[in-house]
Amino acid sequence: MSTTGATADPLAALGSLPGVAESVESVRKAVDRVYGHRIMRRRSNEITSEAALRAARGSAALSGADWALEEVRRRTDFGTDDEARVMGAALRLTAEAGQLLSIWRQSPLRVLARLHLVAAASDDARVGRPRQEGEPVDEPLIELPLPDAREVSGRLEGLADLIIAGTSAPALVTAAVVHGELLALRPFTSHNGLVARAAERIVLIGSGLDPKAICPAEVGHAELGRAGYLAALEGYVSGTPEGMAAWIAHCGRAVEFGVRESTAVCEALQRGAA
Repeated sequence: MSTTGATADPLAALGSLPGVAESVESVRKAVDRVYGHRIMRRRSNEITSEAALRAARGSAALSGADWALEEVRRRTDFGTDDEARVMGAALRLTAEAGQLLSIWRQSPLRVLARLHLVAAASDDARVGRPRQEGEPVDEPLIELPLPDAREVSGRLEGLADLIIAGTSAPALVTAAVVHGELLALRPFTSHNGLVARAAERIVLIGSGLDPKAICPAEVGHAELGRAGYLAALEGYVSGTPEGMAAWIAHCGRAVEFGVRESTAVCEALQRGAA
């Protein structure tokens, strides 16, 4: 993503791409509906907790640990094998995201470093900092060309500058760009997908679109499928207006799927079935 050009607010400019305004409006209406559900007045904390669990499950599924929800509830040991470690990382990131909201707008790079530390849970010297030239990246599900370390550094700084400066862009647009840019760059040596989706979560919550964290986009990304996720990401990486618009729309649909998931939880609670 280029951060240079005629406009001082390039994220806002993305809002005029074909179909983006419609995606933004559709997401806004969906979010408003679930926030207006009668069960939210009394049991919103339960919805938030359940959404967090389902978000972690969805994010882990896209990183290769596609577990049933009840298996996630049942397990207590997340260090026994690769899939368990991915699930544990996703759960830690979902919990940590809410603690970093106040820092994000002032120091997004610090937040990203913290997310990687939490995900990796390792004392490896490569953890918590952008990768250096020649360091390999363990992200087998994303096979796009890998930018070199210099490009990563420059684009991360550009992304951070945009976030700190602020934007009039809708939350969906900003969240989609943050998510897509981190996936495109894969700035860390591991856990980039998990970190990218956690960062998207932070934007959606911190922007005020989903302040109670009950609309887990991670659920939607998983339900839309890995193939669709990667195809949409290719559109983002292409940098074309059509590709960017398609990625933003994909992220919008993911949020709407998350809304649908939490609406079902609300309905179950209302019936006394959950």
